[in-house]
Amino acid sequence: MNDMSGAAGGKRLLYVVTEDWYFMSHRLPMARAARDAGWKVHVATRISDHAETMKAEGFSIHPLHWRRRNLSPLSLIGDVLALRRLYKNLRPKVVHHVALKPTLVGNLASVGLHRLTCVNSLAGLGYVFTSRHLLARALRFPVKVALGVLLNRVNVLNIVQNPDDREALMAMEVSAARIELIPGSGVDVRRFVPKREPAQPPIRIGFVGRMLEDKGVRVLIDAHRRLKQRGLQAELLLAGTPDPDNPTSIAPAEIAGWALLPGVTHLGQVTDIDGFWAGCHIAVLPSRREGLPMSLLEAAACGKPMVATDVPGCREIAVEGINALLVPPDDPFALADALEVLGKDYEKRRMFGMSSRRMAEQKFSSDIIGEAVVALYNRSALVTGWMSA
Repeated sequence: MNDMSGAAGGKRLLYVVTEDWYFMSHRLPMARAARDAGWKVHVATRISDHAETMKAEGFSIHPLHWRRRNLSPLSLIGDVLALRRLYKNLRPKVVHHVALKPTLVGNLASVGLHRLTCVNSLAGLGYVFTSRHLLARALRFPVKVALGVLLNRVNVLNIVQNPDDREALMAMEVSAARIELIPGSGVDVRRFVPKREPAQPPIRIGFVGRMLEDKGVRVLIDAHRRLKQRGLQAELLLAGTPDPDNPTSIAPAEIAGWALLPGVTHLGQVTDIDGFWAGCHIAVLPSRREGLPMSLLEAAACGKPMVATDVPGCREIAVEGINALLVPPDDPFALADALEVLGKDYEKRRMFGMSSRRMAEQKFSSDIIGEAVVALYNRSALVTGWMSA
């Protein structure tokens, strides 16, 4: 499945992603759309569990031996050289870097390769821009400078998922002409469909995401404790696992302690996400910043009302008074208040849920997003005259 031929002809597209699970959860719909539009899809990523699934989709795989958390200069140089060798051997017409590390490393690897178009997806700008940790603050300025230079080059296009991230790139002196706003990665509205709300009590509040401090999980635990103190029969369901490569990952021992609290269930990794949402009354995401969160996109397609933080990314899919209640980040009091309001109001949940489904269908479906991304690939190839090669 590893087509390393450098022969001209055909439309060869390479995705560069840190982890195979992230590609499967966040980029599969658009990769399928590109494949169905005639692109030969390659994926360069660290392989853990999904190689056979990607091969079954018809994608060619190029294993990378990197880790997101490894920021040593020698390691980064090795990553750049490995990608540069891949680019020169494979000769893709378009390489799509997904998230911050692939964008930085991949663009450095592409310098001087003038027949290559780089498409960069900066989904939420990542840990460096959201975390309060010392390492993140130390890296913020040099990363901004590097992005300002690399993302302004000829044959570079940048995808952002929300207007705030577009403004952030423009503040780094990235030209507006090189920025494309495409909201999210797309959600399969045929797979994720609304189902009848489960019986109550208890009110089931669902969270899907990695167990990270930046996702607001600790704040959510605090808010749920306050709901219990107020006498609301509310069960909190947590779907997701820690992410050791993320510096804000929550320790397994702390998560195990949460699972002992009354009304809190940690399910770990959940593959039946539509089944998970079918068992919930409310979707919640108290994150500090997002690109456009897949968890809320899938919850919206399932017709769920939402409580989320009023931050970039979340407020693109969770709209105050339309399908959601929004609260400030890191505020367990406001989060508990919003969950209580929605938990006690069936009619509001019903109306919000209908609006969520309508938004998923009309704005965020995988068909709509896939068409927009494929059009971007085709346009970028036309710019360099490759489509006639």
